[in-house]
Amino acid sequence: MDNRSAVIVGIGQTEFSKNSGRSELQLACEAIRLALDDAGLSPADVDGMTTFTLDSSEDVDLVRALGIENLRFSSRVPHGGGGSTGTLAHAMAAVQSGLAEVVVGWRAMNERSEARFGTAQLSGSQETRGSGTGFIEWSVPFGAVSPAAWTGIQAQRYMHTYGATNEDFGRVSVVLRRAAATNPRAFFYEKPITLEQHQASRWIVEPAFRLFDCCQESDGGVAFVVTHSERARDCAQPGARIVHATQAVPFETEVVTNFYHADLTRFDSGIAAAAELYGRTGLGPTDIQVAMLYDHFTVAVFWHLEAFGFCGPGEGPAFVKEGHLDLDGSLPLSPNGGLIGEAYIHGMNNITEAVRQIRGTAANPIENVDHVLVSSGMSAAILGRV
Repeated sequence: MDNRSAVIVGIGQTEFSKNSGRSELQLACEAIRLALDDAGLSPADVDGMTTFTLDSSEDVDLVRALGIENLRFSSRVPHGGGGSTGTLAHAMAAVQSGLAEVVVGWRAMNERSEARFGTAQLSGSQETRGSGTGFIEWSVPFGAVSPAAWTGIQAQRYMHTYGATNEDFGRVSVVLRRAAATNPRAFFYEKPITLEQHQASRWIVEPAFRLFDCCQESDGGVAFVVTHSERARDCAQPGARIVHATQAVPFETEVVTNFYHADLTRFDSGIAAAAELYGRTGLGPTDIQVAMLYDHFTVAVFWHLEAFGFCGPGEGPAFVKEGHLDLDGSLPLSPNGGLIGEAYIHGMNNITEAVRQIRGTAANPIENVDHVLVSSGMSAAILGRV
């Protein structure tokens, strides 16, 4: 590891709730201050920032509110939650190139108490604004007006092709809720579910998704701090090295949907991200001890498992049923509970959990963790020990 390797040295997050009672700007400031405190750094040390195109907090407002003295680099990642791990790629690139010394990545939103992604708000909503795609005009007139409906179309193709059932999807939800139940930070702390309870929950998109197949709607803020390895040695916490991070937007890819892909059962973005990560690092599926996989809907976990080579096409349901994703399995899935069990902060809380797993400070620590995969679909990263 050279002196310009990118290292995550601080993480911070607010409580996760359904009504934060404060602005998204305040949530962002709180999460960033917590991450800086965790790293033993101050706002005056920050000279780079990165977040989502969807985030409502402007850089200039955060500079003023936090007391940042000279912001030299800032960027915003598109693609919604699918681009969340792209914030790591941007931070890594800024640090390694020398554009910035200390980069803060954040996401803060009142997604339950204010704008709700899962509702059919067709005019100026966060679901449609700035998406950069034209699929809305092909979906809305036919009644597909929410992420559950859009993703449900892909899920049904997977079910038809491989014989998967909603009960198969339910096993993913059970794994995540079981992990959340022993994580005090999770909204569903001490609230595991059984497969029977999953199967009794109401339909959202029949026959693909029941209520417990869907991620949460959450209020909260999450932040991380990235610097180079030389400076990381003086920070307050053990670092988590960004072994590599990438974004992946193959031809005909859309945000949320991939209706133009030749095969809706293939996760083309994930396949491209896996090729980049494995090719750049020399690592492979057997080198990963924890998988933080974007679970906006349960079926997405199958897509990730297959795209990253943990099992073959259509083998995701059997892989989960065999217990591989349990906390004591061969590939523990999101020991924080993920977006279904802990909170939905557009996938950013999966990054902070990955750092805790590397540090050994997680609520559900996995033994002997050298590498953690964090994948959100159109972006992915491998984190490792310094």
